[in-house]
Amino acid sequence: MADPKGFLTTGREVAETRPVAERVRDWNEVYVPGSLLPIISKQAGRCMDCGIPFCHNGCPLGNLIPEWNDYAYREDWSAASERLHATNNFPEFTGRLCPAPCEAACVLGINQPAVTIKNVEVSIIDRAWDSGGVTPQPPERLSGKTVAVVGSGPAGLAAAQQLTRAGHTVVVYERADRIGGLLRYGIPEFKMEKVHINRRIEQMRAEGTKFRTEVEIGTDMPADALRRRYDAVVIAAGATVSRDLPVPGRELNGVHFAMEYLPLANKVQEGDFVAPPITAEGKHVVVIGGGDTGADCVGTAHRQGAASVTQLEIMPRPGEERNAGQPWPTFPMLYKVTSAHEEGGERVYSVSTTSFEGDEEGNVQALNLVEVEFRDGKLEQKPGTERRIPAQLVTLAMGFTGIDQSNGLVEQFGLELDARGNVARDADFATNVDGVFVAGDAGRGQSLIVWAIAEGRSAARGVDSYLTGASQLPAPIRPTDRALTV
Repeated sequence: MADPKGFLTTGREVAETRPVAERVRDWNEVYVPGSLLPIISKQAGRCMDCGIPFCHNGCPLGNLIPEWNDYAYREDWSAASERLHATNNFPEFTGRLCPAPCEAACVLGINQPAVTIKNVEVSIIDRAWDSGGVTPQPPERLSGKTVAVVGSGPAGLAAAQQLTRAGHTVVVYERADRIGGLLRYGIPEFKMEKVHINRRIEQMRAEGTKFRTEVEIGTDMPADALRRRYDAVVIAAGATVSRDLPVPGRELNGVHFAMEYLPLANKVQEGDFVAPPITAEGKHVVVIGGGDTGADCVGTAHRQGAASVTQLEIMPRPGEERNAGQPWPTFPMLYKVTSAHEEGGERVYSVSTTSFEGDEEGNVQALNLVEVEFRDGKLEQKPGTERRIPAQLVTLAMGFTGIDQSNGLVEQFGLELDARGNVARDADFATNVDGVFVAGDAGRGQSLIVWAIAEGRSAARGVDSYLTGASQLPAPIRPTDRALTV
């Protein structure tokens, strides 16, 4: 193990964030650059190298956490990077965006603060990039087989990189104007600067992966044309249909899905707009939905100069400690304060929106809500708790319901759906259509980035076996797998 007494002598210490007054004036990542390196080796030394490392089961990728913690403690950064990449194609993504179910499953976390696994992970990969340790890994020989990947989010990129390295000729199709899926346009710059995507894309290009943007399969290119052109297809189009809120006033101007609002802010950072077509500047903003996407809307509104920001959540406020129904090593639903929440605004729990009010020009001006509570397992409104709050911009961040079926992709391929409306697949991630596979949220439903990468890697093995009869690619998970934390 790294330091036999590290968990006894060293307390948990996390990355330092920049002052709120400074960071809300720009779109850079919230953490102080370089603040981790002076502390990270000692933090890695807190890892106990458990006989049964539950962090492995907590992580859908099965990351070799004790191993790269040991290397980081000894400051063998090259070996740490190699162990990190052995199970994860994009640790700079997960190290910034994953909610760290591995830390929830950390054995040290039973009675002490868990090891800062995420911080160690991101320190290893950032140092590897800075030192030139991340290089292209082109295949030694080509198989002569071709694969199309539909979607360039984390699942599609992971599948594409694995299949390219296996020797297949891979083309990634993306309907947006840039590669990255929700990593590009759903994640604000202050959570992950897009340089991290861009340099991975360049690495993949150098390995041989090809990219085609502004091509929507089912609309710009029919499914049968794609099947004729390629030996196999991977559907990694995500679960991009946003959950709506069908209440009176929903049609008013200023009520938007989060995925209508957030991408425009990112496009400003890409240089497409001087100012976003939808902005929070000077407005009373209400974010409906208490998850990570809602927090992204909160942080974006702060940076755009909102007059006020209120985040609504229909569920009760979570506790700050595990309850009996969420024992270690499961992932607990705890009260979480993100960097966006540190920047201000109000969070309101146990409320439901009943209607929106607008002005004579059809612009939203207010939101009506009521408190709710669970009674006999049912959510009911509490009489006499109705109230009205100002709202000149409302973002709906209530999750996603499944794969987009409006563009003809599902119908044209003839894909079968499961009971939850996701693309059905077998243990090899194959759909009912010969040669067509599915990975990520399109088959799993809305989930975490770490699940998307794990599914992309596993689907790649299924495709490789289909094309060649066998595969040397790793298979971290099956479609039916559930980590201890999910």
